Amino acid sequence: MKNLLKAAAVATLAIGLTHGAALAQNIKVGAFFSTTGPASFLGEPAQKTMQIYIEDLNKAGGLLGRKLELVSYDDGGDAAKANGFVKRLIEDDKVDVIIGGSTTGATMAVYPLVEKAEIPFVSVGGGVVISEPVKKWMFKVAPTDRAAAEKVFLDMKKRGLSRLALISETSGFGQSGRKETLGAASKYGIEIVSDETYGAKDTDVTAQLTKIKGNDKAQALLVFGFGQGPAIVTKNIAQLSIKLPVYQSHGVAAKEYIDLSGASAEGVRLPAGALLIPDILAASDPQKKAVVDYVTTFKARTNSEPATFGGYAYDALMIWANAVKRAGSVDKAKVRDEIEKTKGYVGATGVVNMSAEDHLGLDLAAFKMLEIRKGNWALVE
Repeated sequence: MKNLLKAAAVATLAIGLTHGAALAQNIKVGAFFSTTGPASFLGEPAQKTMQIYIEDLNKAGGLLGRKLELVSYDDGGDAAKANGFVKRLIEDDKVDVIIGGSTTGATMAVYPLVEKAEIPFVSVGGGVVISEPVKKWMFKVAPTDRAAAEKVFLDMKKRGLSRLALISETSGFGQSGRKETLGAASKYGIEIVSDETYGAKDTDVTAQLTKIKGNDKAQALLVFGFGQGPAIVTKNIAQLSIKLPVYQSHGVAAKEYIDLSGASAEGVRLPAGALLIPDILAASDPQKKAVVDYVTTFKARTNSEPATFGGYAYDALMIWANAVKRAGSVDKAKVRDEIEKTKGYVGATGVVNMSAEDHLGLDLAAFKMLEIRKGNWALVE
């Protein structure tokens, strides 16, 4: 009898230790960004942001009394690599959430894996296709290309302009932006009078821009792309002495674009997040504190300038972390449901109000219209 009691006690202790060990296991945050390659200016600030704020969360006690562990991969801007890394995150690393997808192409390449695995995925990609139609396990934090086009249209109308020449990159982001620009134009009374494209690796687009210059109907020019391409287009516009007002998309919302374009960027306007202008943001703006805090932290910890793409990663992480707290668990279904219930979250990107019908939760207020003046950002509105 004593031996049986002793055995039972040992078994109970073993179960308790196993249970305790399970509770003490790290919560795994999976991530994949383009930290090298043509989209590195998107992925690098996002990766740094994840490292900074996971470290800070851990210093504050983690989540649910457990430490967070970042498991991150660099897809180099390659959708096929992204697919392989996400499969690894799900099957081998067994992460509790996935954050990433620096590009629309990478995000859309992996979402079938995420849906099948039923794991919360918060994308930092820009294309509207990420959030429309709604996909059960996928959420999005970056404003859409449609919203960017609409912000441009509103600014054009204020300037008395109604005829637009469009040149877009043949990447996933560029072509999604082209589609949304063409689709939303008539709603705002905008006529697209020229529709040109360029390749992501093109080093000169003067042929396409010469056609636009020869179109006497055009009143403004919109470039939809990301990476080095838009800077090349900007320089070519200056070289050809095209005098049209020039707009870029939020795909260039980083200081790198100004550095690459040089003096050619003077006067260029683009829709971008408040994160780029913390010092000139109105004190009454609801994002002021969140933006200033993020920018101050990022600069201090990385000794580099922040970019809106890092802000996307910050919001993705915090929206998920808040959902975990509300769920009181990392149970994937419970956390997914809580992400979907996000209301009134004020972040680096905007004020987020999600629902079962809206896995983004941002409106046009997430964009400010900026103009590049003397090598820096200026607020138009």
